[in-house]
Parts: sequence; structure tokens; C-alpha cells
Amino acid sequence: MSNDTSDPPDAAAEDVWISERRLEAIDYLRRQEVKHEALHDWPAWHIYPYVSVWAIESGTAPGWVGWWVICGDCPTDYVTCTGDRTPRSAIEMIAARWREAATLLKDGKQHPKFTVGTAEAARELAPLLAARAELFEQFALDDSTWE
Repeated sequence: MSNDTSDPPDAAAEDVWISERRLEAIDYLRRQEVKHEALHDWPAWHIYPYVSVWAIESGTAPGWVGWWVICGDCPTDYVTCTGDRTPRSAIEMIAARWREAATLLKDGKQHPKFTVGTAEAARELAPLLAARAELFEQFALDDSTWE
């Protein structure tokens, strides 16, 4: 494979990556004990091989997206689908959530509603989480990402 970034991605490798991320999302939801319905075979949005956002069908309102799960080269996380029911809104919500958590981690504290890593690693994780939050904020603001 060439190092030229203008080459189209290897479709077979992308398919494998997508399948792996799907299994990662399913396993994460199971561990989080999220009761849900369908998780499609393909993400609602992704940038191969970095990040994928999955629409998770609600367990109480079949046919509607109940949650969004993000996974890839980032922490796996999920948010409730509210208001603007788009992957873009999910990225915005996750970026804001991670920015807030990174600020707390920098001071050695965990977010009151969810945890990131361990207390011992909090200060080490803070800049990594902040960097991902900033990247996701840039994705959300860039209209070309969503065409």
C-alpha cells in the first residue's frame, strides 16, 4: 500500500474494521447494561480507520434511535439521542462531555456521572481526552465532514 493519502482506502480492510467496531459497540453496550434493539451492520458515520458512530435503536421505542455509540481510536462511549437526531449532534454531545471530563481529570477528579479510566491515571488521561474532544468539535463544525 502506498503512503499517498489520496489513495482510496482498501474496501476489504475497511469492512473488517467496521465489523470489529460493531462488535466493540455491542460489547460495550452489554457491559453498560443498555437495553436496546437493533444495531445496524454499518455505522451512521465514520472516518476509517479512526472513529465510528453507531445509531442504537431504542429498546422502549422501536424504530427510533435511542443512543449513539462512538468507538475507534478513542474511548468507547455512548450518549442518549435527543433533539437533533443526527450523528453530528452525537459528536457534538460527546465532545462537550469529554471536554468537561478532561477538565476534571486534570485536577485528579472523575466526572460525577461517568468515569474515565482510573483515579491513578486521571492526570495522564486528561490531555488525551481533551485532544479527542477538540478533534470531535472540529469534525462537528466542518460541514465537509458531513456531506
